[in-house]
This record gives sequence, C-alpha cells and structure tokens, in this order.
Amino acid sequence: MSIKKIGFIGTGIMGSSMIRNLMKAGYELTVYNRTKAKADPLLSEGAAWADTPKECARDQDLVITIVGFPKDVREVYLGENGIFEGARAGAYLIDMTTSDPGLAVELYDRAKAAGFHAMDAPVTGGDSGAKAGTLTILAGGDREDFDAVHPAFEAMGKTIVYTGKAGCGQHTKMCNQIAIAGALSGACEAISYARAVGLDEEMMVNTIATGAAGSFQLSNVAKKGMEGDFNPGFMMKHFIKDMNLADASAEEHGLHLDITEAVRDICQELADSGEADNGTQALLKHYSK
Repeated sequence: MSIKKIGFIGTGIMGSSMIRNLMKAGYELTVYNRTKAKADPLLSEGAAWADTPKECARDQDLVITIVGFPKDVREVYLGENGIFEGARAGAYLIDMTTSDPGLAVELYDRAKAAGFHAMDAPVTGGDSGAKAGTLTILAGGDREDFDAVHPAFEAMGKTIVYTGKAGCGQHTKMCNQIAIAGALSGACEAISYARAVGLDEEMMVNTIATGAAGSFQLSNVAKKGMEGDFNPGFMMKHFIKDMNLADASAEEHGLHLDITEAVRDICQELADSGEADNGTQALLKHYSK
C-alpha cells in the first residue's frame, strides 16, 4: 500500500518539526494535540486539524504518535475516542514516543488482533535532529511493516534501524538513555571541576572534546548549560521518565543500573526544585549548589 495520508498525534517540540518534514516530503497531514494552540502554526502551513485521536486516525494510511508518557500513549490508542476506534483496517500505527517496552508489545498484539500494523519507533537526536530531519529512528515490529513505512521514516530521520520484534525499538532507546545518563553527568562534573579549580571552561571543553572524552553530551548539551542556556532541547521531566522506564525494565531482567539510578535521583531533585521543564543540561545546576 502506498502511504499518502498521515494522521499525527503530538505537536510538541519534536512532533511539530517531524510533521513539517513529512509535509515537505509530500504527505497529507492531519494533526491532533491536546492543546490546539500548539498546532495552530502547523494548520497555517497546510496541516488539517482533528478534534480527537479517533478522528485523526480516520481514513489515514499511517498514524504516528509522539506524546509525553506511557499513560498518554495508552490513552490515545486505547482510550475513548482513541486511535483504535478510528483507524481503518490495514492502517499502520507507529508510536514514536519513548515509552514502556511492555506497552509496545501490548499495542502490537492488540493491533494485530484488530487488523492493524503496529510498530514502536522511538527517536534520538533531540529538537535539532527533528528540525533537520536527521533523527535516529529505532523501529521494532514486523520487518515487512518497517519496509512499508520506510519512506515516511526517511522524511524524518537519517539513521533508520530495524531493531527486531515489537518492543525492541523501546529497549534500544532505553540503552541510549542509560548511556546518556553517564555521559551527561560526567560532562557536567568535568565542567564543575574546571570551575572549581579555575580553568578556562571553554578551553577545557573544546580541548577534551577532541579526544577520548568527546561526546555529544559534552560538546552540545552540557556546554549549553555552561553558557547559561537551559532552554529545552529535551526536557528534564522526560529524561527522568526515560530513566525510570529503563530502571524498571532492567529490574524485570534482574539488572541493577547504579549510575542511571543515581543520575535519575539527582534529576528528580532538580525537577522538584523547578527544573522539570528545562533542558537536561540543567543537571549542571546540581554541582553549583
């Protein structure tokens, strides 16, 4: 089936840019968001509006969701006026939220029973990757479904990976967030140490970023915080959600994530003190107390 019409639910920092890139690629977009005002710029650019997830899914070839938390995913798919009530038989349903791997498997199974094709396909790359259309897309589900929706993925991402069966996209994203927890906290500690001993912070970051200590978290995320910019490319509250999901999944498999748990607890303290909607680089503030 050729995909031409896409329903897209979630017009936040990531979703809005992904929608724009899909429209640039020639797809016909219908959008839904709990707060309509956040979708208004997209409507002025040619997207159509739907009043509910059910209406957004109606008669679409593909439905994409990128919302906040697993409870939101469950609501937009399975709730009253949800996607499962509106989607037509044979439609492709792709959740690109970072969510619970177990929920991804549940949605896959329920979709298959209802005659839909469901995949979990969380992304990495932040707001800059969403704008540039260079996201990394981590897809789990049936390989033939991955192949069918690949052109739509190409409109939003650069590195597009089939990770395995349903839930594997989410598990791969958990690995990404676990690695970020260590890399970001290490970068923030390095900057804090430089400040404490009186080093030129800019010199330090630019120097060590060229060697084995180099990382995106050091050169881009932590550096933004070092420069006093705490605007979110990725919100602290969503990072906490991801670390909680990773920790819970690890516990189910008999694994204890020491570093991730420590970083999660620090981030939660910061969120409780007013940093929840700031970017993850606000972790740097922990070391300036």
